[in-house]
Amino acid sequence: MSTQSTERANSTDQLQQAVESVSLGRDAWRRLKKNTMAMFGLVVVVVYTLVSLTAPILPIHSFRQQVLEHRDLPPSFTKTAGELWYERERDYMLLVMEKEDRSTFSASEQAELDDIQQRIQSETREINGEIVMVHTRRYVLGTDHLGRDMLARIIYGGQISIMVGMLGTLTSVLIGVVLGSIAGYVGGKTDYLIMRVVDVMYGLPYMLLVIILMAIFGRSIVNVFVALSLVSWLVVARVVRGQIISLKNSEFVEAARSMGASTARIIFRHLIPNTLGIIIVFATLRIPAFIMQESFLSFLGLGISAPFASWGSLVSDAVERMANTPWQLFFPAAAMTVFLFAMNFLGDGLRDAFDPHSTNRR
Repeated sequence: MSTQSTERANSTDQLQQAVESVSLGRDAWRRLKKNTMAMFGLVVVVVYTLVSLTAPILPIHSFRQQVLEHRDLPPSFTKTAGELWYERERDYMLLVMEKEDRSTFSASEQAELDDIQQRIQSETREINGEIVMVHTRRYVLGTDHLGRDMLARIIYGGQISIMVGMLGTLTSVLIGVVLGSIAGYVGGKTDYLIMRVVDVMYGLPYMLLVIILMAIFGRSIVNVFVALSLVSWLVVARVVRGQIISLKNSEFVEAARSMGASTARIIFRHLIPNTLGIIIVFATLRIPAFIMQESFLSFLGLGISAPFASWGSLVSDAVERMANTPWQLFFPAAAMTVFLFAMNFLGDGLRDAFDPHSTNRR
């Protein structure tokens, strides 16, 4: 008898293991890990975010510090700023000599070169409370037209761009989710009113509204992401409304109603969590869109104001000088491009992972 009981228990355990449920999040993560490009995008996004957050403690130069003698220095791993400065001044004098058909430096030119060498060896400056030999610096990504370190500017620019993208996305998604879920669940006049507002705003030029808001409220980091988020929640509201309409007559919603759950509880505790997958995917794909829109505003002169910079403003500032100093355009553009591609890879991977009907599901 005991043997039969044991066999029944074993069969029950095996049955339970065979039908063990897996949560949507765990199942999506399992599929996401099989997507090589999505995991590459996730790693790149995490690295960029960590570098941006730890920028104040990284061993880099100040992004605000201007050393005019170091303006427009090319990238170099081996030569110091002083050596590059000396070579630039000497090459300019050699060019003048060639045009004037001379074979030697003039007395004033030689004295200027000697003075530069002397300054390189002995000149110190106080930076952040410390006395440093400023001309012994190395700029691995070169400098800009005011002698500021391009590496530091790109890292802090990434901090601004990622913050604008994430905060703008968070704000727009929050507005869109709340209004879309209310419209979808309540229906009737409430749905009609919210959707007509969405339709009217859809009919207006998106970037024109952003430009008007920026012109009214001025240039600042806060105003940039507020202006972008206030007019970018429309798609989120429509998507969430459609998802809520498809779920509001489900069994779990009927069960919640029968137990006396309020409308707010049903929306925020039952319906929105069941649309979380598509919300995460949409938010991931909106971050690069926000960064590109901020870059467009920077080209119009309505983006981030000095002394702060974003990737977009760095690219905008470098366009006019790209023929003579191409590194000032290439490096921030490359940093922004890699991040945007990574976010799109990650967003596509999340979409495939959360979508049970995706053709790319693995």
